[in-house]
Amino acid sequence: MRRAMRWVLMGAAVLLSPAVGALTPSARADPPVPGPSSAPADPVPAVGRAWPVGVRPSVLRGWEPPATVYGAGHRGVDLAAPAGSAVRAVAAGRVSFAGRVAGRGVVAVELAGTDLRTTYEPVTAAVRKGDVVVAGGVVGTVQAGGSHCGPATCVHWGLLRGGIYLDPLSLLPPWLLARGPSRLLPVPPGQPPPGLRP
Repeated sequence: MRRAMRWVLMGAAVLLSPAVGALTPSARADPPVPGPSSAPADPVPAVGRAWPVGVRPSVLRGWEPPATVYGAGHRGVDLAAPAGSAVRAVAAGRVSFAGRVAGRGVVAVELAGTDLRTTYEPVTAAVRKGDVVVAGGVVGTVQAGGSHCGPATCVHWGLLRGGIYLDPLSLLPPWLLARGPSRLLPVPPGQPPPGLRP
């Protein structure tokens, strides 16, 4: 009797093992979605020659790279701009898209001599796909609606290399990122300039 019971238990174990295996995590599970690569990316050349809006607009929200490919983050920079303001190409290039996406006007420009493209939204386009633009050239105007900046209106400015989002501020050289104009200070008579003092 014991021998028969042992065979019944062994048979049940053989029959149930696939079901139990399906309920428990296995080493053959799908791999997790990869996050941003730890390998150094190609640097972004500072080819920008103009801000997309204004002279030195307020950054309402900066670039916040997501922890994973599909994770939360902010894939661009929001710049304060009143509705109707001119939106300019930050660098020379060719318009690769000018139209609507999810109800918002979008303009994308492939930057000359690079593998980068910039995006601007919400924008009423003043250009068409294929147009060549110069740095500082107007590509459209800020739309009154469609901004995700709450009660304020803004332009969401993005930068991509392929399908990877990058910080658009990295396109701007230091002289464009400066907070204000340089000022010369008076030097009292008989004293060397500040940079030459011992």
